[in-house]
Amino acid sequence: MTVKSRRSRGRRFSLAGQLLVVQTAGVAVLVAVGFALAYFDARTAVTDRSRDEATTVAATIADTPSVLSALSTEDPSRALQPFAEQVRADTGVDFVTIMNTGGIRYTHPTPSLIGRRFAGNIEEALRGKVFTETYLGTLGESVRAVVPVFDQDHRVVALVSAGITIKAIAQELGERLPPLVIVASAVLLVGIGGSLLVSRRLRRQTRGFAPAELSGMFGYYEAILHTVREGLVLVDAGGTVVLCNHAGRELLGLDEDPAGSAVEGLGLAEPLARSLVSGPRTDEIHVTETRVLVVNTEPVRSDGRERGTVVTLRDHTELQALTGELTTIRGLAESLRSQAHESANRLHTVVSLVEMGRPVDAVEFATEELAVAQHLTDRVLGAVEEPVLAALLLGKAAEAAERGADLELTPDSTVEATVAIPSRDLVTVLGNLVDNAIDAAIETAAKRRPRVTVTVRPDGGSLLMRVSDTGDGVPPDAAGAVFRRGWTTKPGGGEVGHGLGLALAAQVVRRHRGTIEVDGAVFTVRLPGEGSAG
Repeated sequence: MTVKSRRSRGRRFSLAGQLLVVQTAGVAVLVAVGFALAYFDARTAVTDRSRDEATTVAATIADTPSVLSALSTEDPSRALQPFAEQVRADTGVDFVTIMNTGGIRYTHPTPSLIGRRFAGNIEEALRGKVFTETYLGTLGESVRAVVPVFDQDHRVVALVSAGITIKAIAQELGERLPPLVIVASAVLLVGIGGSLLVSRRLRRQTRGFAPAELSGMFGYYEAILHTVREGLVLVDAGGTVVLCNHAGRELLGLDEDPAGSAVEGLGLAEPLARSLVSGPRTDEIHVTETRVLVVNTEPVRSDGRERGTVVTLRDHTELQALTGELTTIRGLAESLRSQAHESANRLHTVVSLVEMGRPVDAVEFATEELAVAQHLTDRVLGAVEEPVLAALLLGKAAEAAERGADLELTPDSTVEATVAIPSRDLVTVLGNLVDNAIDAAIETAAKRRPRVTVTVRPDGGSLLMRVSDTGDGVPPDAAGAVFRRGWTTKPGGGEVGHGLGLALAAQVVRRHRGTIEVDGAVFTVRLPGEGSAG
């Protein structure tokens, strides 16, 4: 990244910075709303308590017998005023007013207002009901209760009002505010501190990039991951697929995106599934139902901990087929070189016999060697018109001869020049079967003359290929495993050393929906397709 791009990025808010601003604003709003709700709740509680207290005081005075007695005297204020002031001082209310049914006061905290009309509503109380209200009176706005006083006949003979001023209520509410402010401030500080920690951690993880840059970078990476031809699979430490690009899904034969699924639940072959979750592995070859895959795995470590595995997959199916063809051509070239060498030796022998004056022996020797060499060539070329397959058989025959084994083509073998199965696939199947047969026959050379017999002919619309040898054959209990990659009877075998040829042959057969069977030392392949054989 250039200096200019860094500066331009620095002038924009990073994702962590934007998140910090949003979180701080959110915490501040939440604290403000919480404080407001707590304040209004406290105000409501104080107001309700004041209203209940005023109602209780007024109702208690109205039920006091001495009040009813004083009302029957000529000057009720004389007895009621001291009583009302004493109650006011004892209960903490701001005023206690006793009045007649006309609203004329008998008592008041301000004596000069005694005898004047009560400032407030009394209609509900005159009907015998207790009611409360907030009213602006002589002492200011107050919360008050008005209670009727009944005589023995349950008639309203007077009214009692007790109240607490809003100023007193506000003062009590003010005493409750400091704890609310302290709690709100503490919550705000904790919220901002938590936001700072989250922002700092996010800044480290996003490396200070802005959201637009992260979105663009993710889009680029996503496009790259899904357009590369190599398969890429990310597996976490628990064996769960985190990411798999399109090429990876195709190479693994998966119809749906495996992200979020366990590797062991994808239906892959056990060796391949084991390779995806373990490592490191370098250029490890795996044969699936339809492909030859080269697998590389590398563990991912962060902060000293193993986070998972990065798996790359390469398709070597075509390369493996081309390698098989190249091996066949090399074998044929090597056999030609060997035959040329042998022909030179025979020619020297013939020349020497002629020089020795024995021309008859020279002719017999030359004719005998020529007949032996030409017989197999004529037999192969006469039966197998397909050139690549014929070249394969001639090369394998020469290779077998050099290794001390005989390769025979059965009399009923015949293949037309044009077949439905690609010659590359025929080479893969027949070449690997013959190679395996030559090796098996030579292993028992001490017991019997090594010999490999090959049959290639039509069989009911299919192409039949049968290869047998004089070896000991495949044990019955290993017949199911012989076509798996890694199976071999050779020393030093295993998943890396040997055991690939038969697996490749079986893969080609499965791809063409054919069958491959083994019975001891006899391998039989049937590949469907009309016109595949003559």
